[in-house]
Amino acid sequence: MALIVHKYGGTSMGSTERIRSVAQRVAKWVRAGHQLVVVPSAMSGETNRLLGLAKELVPDAAVASTDEARRELDALAATGEQVSVGLLALALQAQGVPAVSYGGWQVPIKTDSAFTKARIESIDDTRVRADLAAGKVVIITGFQGIDSQGNVTTLGRGGSDTSAVAVAAALKADECLIYTDVDGVYTTDPRVVPEARRLSTVSFEEMLEMASLGSKVLQIRSVEFAGKYRVPTRVLSSFTPWDIPLDEEARSGTLITFEEDEKMEQAVVAGIAFNRDEAKISVIGVPDKPGIAYQILGPVADANIDIDVIIQNVSHDGRTDFSFTVHRNDYARTMAVLENTVLPATGAARVIGDAKICKVSIVGIGMRSHVGVASTMFRTLSEEGINIQMITTSEIKTSVVIDEKYMELAVRALHKAFDLDQPSA
Repeated sequence: MALIVHKYGGTSMGSTERIRSVAQRVAKWVRAGHQLVVVPSAMSGETNRLLGLAKELVPDAAVASTDEARRELDALAATGEQVSVGLLALALQAQGVPAVSYGGWQVPIKTDSAFTKARIESIDDTRVRADLAAGKVVIITGFQGIDSQGNVTTLGRGGSDTSAVAVAAALKADECLIYTDVDGVYTTDPRVVPEARRLSTVSFEEMLEMASLGSKVLQIRSVEFAGKYRVPTRVLSSFTPWDIPLDEEARSGTLITFEEDEKMEQAVVAGIAFNRDEAKISVIGVPDKPGIAYQILGPVADANIDIDVIIQNVSHDGRTDFSFTVHRNDYARTMAVLENTVLPATGAARVIGDAKICKVSIVGIGMRSHVGVASTMFRTLSEEGINIQMITTSEIKTSVVIDEKYMELAVRALHKAFDLDQPSA
């Protein structure tokens, strides 16, 4: 008997018919002798609907401008998952399977107080283990927890993945199965490149890079949890028939592995990731002196805004230009912080921005042992007439910022240049 965590996304929970199918799938695993913890998302579109109601009442610029407002947004958004767990528990009980549902605050899943972007600090597994020992399926809301003051918090978009892997880590589960609307991790998005291939395995490091670079299959914090606590994690489809043989289902999808073998290193590039949700900001005419980077980025970080690619140009006459990227949703807020705080404090000339850029990245652990990978990328983009605005690298990835209108062309060209459309050896 194994302890398994299942996570189901919003599309998997999108209707009562689909919830019934999820219940039948979970029941199959239980009847095979396994203990099950299930972490579902809200029904597809429900979180957007709830937040849309808030924006009807409060101007968009003010709806998340204070901790007080963000607290209420979390209280509102958290109700979507509470509906899901209750419905799934009822559906399982109708299948003759004992089940109990909990909100994250009931477990409890303890978080910090960064409303709308909270981070998990600890999980008390006592209550869950008691229910499992009593033969029950335990269903826990994804995406949410509770802070030290008793406030309901949410983990941000994609937070249910993080919840599931964190619960699996706390329980020392044998495996965490992430059921979604795709059947695994692909070399790139098949909607952009129809020839994209599903990977049977992907290394933790590659998955972490791909998640951080825009791959929407798994949320980056869930991959971080999987890596830190070495949680065996598999991505697979919830739209396969629920009654397929258990052995077949358990081997399907893509396994995130922590072992790097010689065969994996033969693939120089494992995949192409892209992110169109970025914006570039440049602070022009910055005094080139020690501490200037902190003077620019400190106030941005204090506003709880994540920063991605950073470039500082060569100094001329004691001044330089400083560029970085942020999520497009944070673009207006970042510009305001820079114009109202950073410019007066640093004496920089001006701030300019571009919200129509994207980031395209190649990822692969084989890049460690192969030369010329970045030059192949740059040559391919050059041959397509695509100008590179920014470059950033790590040991197993190279990313470029380009004009958004060239994103799909770049992804298709790179996918072909690195032979990702060819069957793996």
